[in-house]
Amino acid sequence: MKPNILILSTSALWIHEPEQPALGAAGAHLGGPLRRAAGPEGVSRGGGAQHQPDEARVAARDAQKQADYLKHFRADTLVKDSEAVRLCLTQDFPPEKKKWSTFGQSFGGMMTMTYLSFAPEGLRECFITGGLASLDKGPEEVYPVTYQRVMERNELYYKKFPQDIQAVKEVAEKIRELGGEQGIPLPAGGFLTVRLLMTLGIHFGMDGGLDVVHNFIIRMKGDLDQFGVFSHAILNALEQDGGWNSAPIYTLLHEPCWCYGPGVAGRWAAERVGQGIKEYQWLRNDWSGPASLGDKPLYFSGEMIFPFHFETCSELVKMKETAHILANYDEWPSLYNLEQLGKNEVPVYAASYNDMYVDAGLARVTASRIKGIKVFETNVLFHGAVRAKPDEVLRELFALRDDTIN
Repeated sequence: MKPNILILSTSALWIHEPEQPALGAAGAHLGGPLRRAAGPEGVSRGGGAQHQPDEARVAARDAQKQADYLKHFRADTLVKDSEAVRLCLTQDFPPEKKKWSTFGQSFGGMMTMTYLSFAPEGLRECFITGGLASLDKGPEEVYPVTYQRVMERNELYYKKFPQDIQAVKEVAEKIRELGGEQGIPLPAGGFLTVRLLMTLGIHFGMDGGLDVVHNFIIRMKGDLDQFGVFSHAILNALEQDGGWNSAPIYTLLHEPCWCYGPGVAGRWAAERVGQGIKEYQWLRNDWSGPASLGDKPLYFSGEMIFPFHFETCSELVKMKETAHILANYDEWPSLYNLEQLGKNEVPVYAASYNDMYVDAGLARVTASRIKGIKVFETNVLFHGAVRAKPDEVLRELFALRDDTIN
């Protein structure tokens, strides 16, 4: 076995053998040219085919022990895992073949920069897509920029579907009427509130995301027009959307993954920052409801995690105390070594997009701090372009790699 490429993504990593088709196979998604079936699979903690560190898995632990356990699922630990795997797999290889290439999408890009910071000796070259996150800004500093990107996507949504300005508010008012303070009971035990409805905006940053949200709204509006209540089908679809219950590690560790070192804590930054923005007054407990907006639209949130997730999602409710412990923890190990990145010698090729999740402006600053990095930047592709339009992304990345010095 000769592992060549390590794929790092939000949910899994896998190893590709050099005998299989090249990464740049025209028009093929990574799942094709880098078929997991082609070689041995290595999965990061809490991802892929492994059991998620969900409520059932940590039920025997109290909240503090659960939190201590979950602290081992950030990029710093995942890099140590990857290095242990690499050293094991290549122990009999000649020195020139012991290194591997990495391909990191989104969180995988953040993990790549951690790898470059603390174990560059294991890397031959790195590719990053949609993952040039800020190296020294915590959640509270990043969210003001992120909210601005989300508001821009809201404006485009309501421009594309102007009828939804009224429809979204009608749906929200009905949720308040039918559910009261607690919300409308959902099939799996959660509760639909206006706040939870607004998290549908997480789709806005992906190809086709505006249509996904619109389809939810027209189905909900259709239910109200015909029956005066929401159907079981739409309530079930809403509860399953986002994967909050099936992938709790994402929700529990979202802000902690942006805490770049000691002294930095999330402390529910998305909620605190949002409460200070007029378009997100629905995050405040004293919000008087959709009617207070007049002709103005009700804005959706983006990739943000809030305390109410742990009050409205059936599986997350069980880990509410654990979530608060993690949110207030501020003794995280460092994720990045700026000095090492500044003298980096590993070839790095990155793609930066019109990205609602990882701001292009902050990505540009990050790129400027990684010595030797080459970046393809575009405002016509979205965060998930490596899946939606892999031929374009891979063509540009390999053009960067194969480019000669002029």
